[in-house]
Amino acid sequence: MRFPLNLFRPDPVKARARQLYDAVLTEARRPHLYAQHSVPDTVDGRFDMIVLHAALVMRRLREEGEQGQKLAQALFGRLFDDMDAALREMGIGDMSVGKKIKVMAEAFYGRAAAYDAALKAGDEAQMRAALLRNLFDDAPEHENDATALAQHAFNADRQIRAMPADELLEGRLGTLAAA
Repeated sequence: MRFPLNLFRPDPVKARARQLYDAVLTEARRPHLYAQHSVPDTVDGRFDMIVLHAALVMRRLREEGEQGQKLAQALFGRLFDDMDAALREMGIGDMSVGKKIKVMAEAFYGRAAAYDAALKAGDEAQMRAALLRNLFDDAPEHENDATALAQHAFNADRQIRAMPADELLEGRLGTLAAA
């Protein structure tokens, strides 16, 4: 019987997804998003910024064939492994974690679809409406913040789309210029 030599080697796709996820977290935690654009510095606000940036990266990855699609799926898995761990660290019981993750996954898919539709249409007003709804519960006093975040999303999307595919597929996102 032969012992598989790659049993203990890290999965290269998961390793690249981990690098991309770390870069997504860096972008989602940029202080100007919270200080200048009034993103709530709460669990929900941080989740929304992670979802926005992860959705932008995954959108690009899906266009890069099978390799990109596998990496996008691994990035999604890494994101939700992290969310699972964070919920447990916050003291959420084992019986409730699965239900909360399901709700978060549904929120991710809904938000990603709304952002993707706005980007495909090239419609900043549509993106603003989605961000106003998701981050600010449609509060009119945050319309300017949602507008600035929509511009940020479009700028970040342009930057991600301009990156060489091989760099992104290797797990390198780089730093996005502030919008």
